[in-house]
Amino acid sequence: MKYPGSVNKTYKKTVINYKNRGMDLEAMINDACSYYLEKDIAIIYKKPTPIGIVEVDYANNAQIKKAYFKEPSTLDYNGIYLGKYVEFDAKECHSKTSFPLKNIHDHQLKHLARIIKHGGICFLVISMNDNYYLFKGEDLLEFIKDTTRKSIPFEVIDTKGYKLDYNYVSGIDYISGINKAYKELINFEENES
Repeated sequence: MKYPGSVNKTYKKTVINYKNRGMDLEAMINDACSYYLEKDIAIIYKKPTPIGIVEVDYANNAQIKKAYFKEPSTLDYNGIYLGKYVEFDAKECHSKTSFPLKNIHDHQLKHLARIIKHGGICFLVISMNDNYYLFKGEDLLEFIKDTTRKSIPFEVIDTKGYKLDYNYVSGIDYISGINKAYKELINFEENES
């Protein structure tokens, strides 16, 4: 029996495109950045990758035809939250058992260590096993220093990382993760509202 106004749902099979993996994660983080800015919670932006332009096609809406990366990029996002400098990178992992360290370049690790040395908040947002984690830069550097492994076991990320919630309106709530992971650095009296 069909009821008036009933909805006939058809489901499409999701096709995974590894070419743009991480873009969905970045879109959800970008949503969070916009939400935090709109609500005056934090000022965090995605950093543009510095490029040098070699050739431009002015006849075709000034389309860039050839370009190169001027320098290696550091981390994806930076800004300020409650008077603290924040910088982090978004990483998506499709392995169920471990996060490959080859996804983090040496220059990024050096940059991460410098931020921490100067009192900044630095971390990775890792998408893994249908969850999102804030993994502190300090924990990442300590793990690398204490092991010869080429990957971080999922158990380490699940234990040491801070699970982040996702909300359709506000994106991935990495600010709550910062509040938990860096409570010794954050002045919560300013954040209570």
